[in-house]
Amino acid sequence: MTPAGIRRFYDGPVDLHLAAYFVAVVDHGGITKAANALYISQPSLSQAIRTLERRLGTTLFDRSGRQLELTEDGRRLDVAARQILADVERAKERVTAVRELDAGRVDVITCSTFSIDPMVRMVRRFRDRYPHVTVRIHDTPGALGVLAGLRRGSAEVGIVDLTTTDTASLRTVPLVTQEMVVALSPELAGDVPDPAPREQVRTLPLILDVSGRGGTNPIVDSLGDDAVVVVDCAHPTATWDLVSRGAGVAVVPRSVAEQQIPGAAIRRVHPPLTRQVGLVLRSGPASPAAEAFVEAAVAAFRGSEDH
Repeated sequence: MTPAGIRRFYDGPVDLHLAAYFVAVVDHGGITKAANALYISQPSLSQAIRTLERRLGTTLFDRSGRQLELTEDGRRLDVAARQILADVERAKERVTAVRELDAGRVDVITCSTFSIDPMVRMVRRFRDRYPHVTVRIHDTPGALGVLAGLRRGSAEVGIVDLTTTDTASLRTVPLVTQEMVVALSPELAGDVPDPAPREQVRTLPLILDVSGRGGTNPIVDSLGDDAVVVVDCAHPTATWDLVSRGAGVAVVPRSVAEQQIPGAAIRRVHPPLTRQVGLVLRSGPASPAAEAFVEAAVAAFRGSEDH
């Protein structure tokens, strides 16, 4: 059988049935037994084998004896057919594993602001439930980058500040309302009361991620355009270290101030400064892994809020 004949055998969904019929005839040693095993009539199976031979332009069985014997082309096809059926079965197993969340991947996109809180809690809950599914986290500058990633299809789930993000036409899943506090070194905290008026906070030497958001930041928007930003930093860990060393102050979620900036003084803001963090997905059905991530994220924050 020519290579062109083998290629023709791979083409078309019906060839999978012909492959299965052909292998059954080989394994059972004849049409009658194979037809019984396949629960089809003997004439139908004979016709299927003739159709396969006609498509390939060759004879697959020697019918001169009492039993069917494979020709040389038939033996070549036997190897190819079994390989095709094995590949299809493995593909089905992979699809089933992904559907049942025994394998696969979920892509989540966010900006550095949420890389610790709430990302860590969500991923930990998801991994506890689905240890065989990989979580791939994409970093992007700001909410606009998150929305662009969702539109491109590079991720299925995004994490944003729902209070400042235009989520029209998107599916939104609110998760937690974070209380934003001022974290500062004890040396800078002496003249800052608790709570600190917003008017005073805007005059403090702020360390914020500004440039990565097109020149703006929701915190700056809340404090006013005259807020004093002394360090524009997109790296949370660097921001926390700068705060600890007295280079400036940061407005961060309370959980971050308490857990990630050891020794920092914490001041509430008056009026209170909060943000609503949640998930965004494109409208329409999501993959099983993405839906499972949403469920795990909701469960991670069920009944708990950062105050």
